[in-house]
Amino acid sequence: MKGWMRLVIDAMPLLVRSAGVKNYLYHWIAQLRRAAPPGVSIDLFPWLGQPGPLDHEASQVGPLHTWLSLGLFHFFNLPGNPSLDWFQHWLRHADVFHCSRLGNPPRRPRLSATLYDLTCWSMPQLHTPANVAAERRMAETVWKRADGLIAISADTRDQAVRLLGLDARRIRVIHCGVDARFFAATEAEAARVRARYRLERPYVLWVGTIEPRKNLDMALDAWAALSAALRQEFALVVAGPAGWAAPRTIRRLRSQPEGVRYLGYVPEADLPGLTAGAVALFYPSLYEGFGLPVAQAMACGVPVVTSGVSALPEVAGEGALYADPRSLAELRGALERLLLSPALGRKLAQAGRQRAQRYRWEEAARQSLEFFEGLGG
Repeated sequence: MKGWMRLVIDAMPLLVRSAGVKNYLYHWIAQLRRAAPPGVSIDLFPWLGQPGPLDHEASQVGPLHTWLSLGLFHFFNLPGNPSLDWFQHWLRHADVFHCSRLGNPPRRPRLSATLYDLTCWSMPQLHTPANVAAERRMAETVWKRADGLIAISADTRDQAVRLLGLDARRIRVIHCGVDARFFAATEAEAARVRARYRLERPYVLWVGTIEPRKNLDMALDAWAALSAALRQEFALVVAGPAGWAAPRTIRRLRSQPEGVRYLGYVPEADLPGLTAGAVALFYPSLYEGFGLPVAQAMACGVPVVTSGVSALPEVAGEGALYADPRSLAELRGALERLLLSPALGRKLAQAGRQRAQRYRWEEAARQSLEFFEGLGG
């Protein structure tokens, strides 16, 4: 990248409880700032400065800063409110404004956004009505108007073209990255995490926000359908906070099904060791725009059983066994096959680790800076 450019990123998800989008934005922004050459500045809206350590359950800045920023965000987001355009002293030199949640973006800089998934169109029943309405507003006010869009997978791009009629020429596919700590996770780190959470048996890991799209109840059914011998030899460890429509699943977990451990929300610092210590990742999601837990497991050299739908085969390639996420027999069979065959596990782990090299944040940032240079040029 050559020359001078100013990029402003709407970082509102860093202020609230969030999972995948927050993870993406946090690491993407940090790597963009590290990779930006002299003359390229990257600012955050609404004026967040340097976020603190990643915490999915809390804001990345202090309480006062959080409330002031959220207040500004909601004020600027009022339909038809031109106030953001009045801040010419701050925006006059911006070349690109990258939207995340601001549905009323400024009109002067070039406009871009990231497309994560299209489930609010393809599977609206897996979201709250408020979330569906908000995504559809974003499509009208931002995505259809944007000068360029980043899609986190080819599957997401193709769905955006098919379901929304967006021009594929305006969309660049740039895969997510994986935190470098997953690539570097060691057996010693895995042992420390096992001791911290008192994980005594070899375990299969399920990780994610507990909500209908993640299909945890089917994962629990598949686990219960395994032979008693396998459930005695291995544990199923479930890690993740409650999302929407989760009470029944949480009650099920807290009833302590045989061989199942529920850890709740696991801090980011513990996730690489927890993932690296697993004998397999079991991730039968109904839909993923990318599937970050799958890429994280592959980076750790952990074999994966996942769904053969949406972007998951695109991301995992030969590093996973696939099953129909709605088929109990297929999910049980794939998990059983992996647990009974150490040789298959080693083969998948090797293929997955090699595949995961594609998902380095350094590469995502390099491609993103090229994308922004093209827009701002």
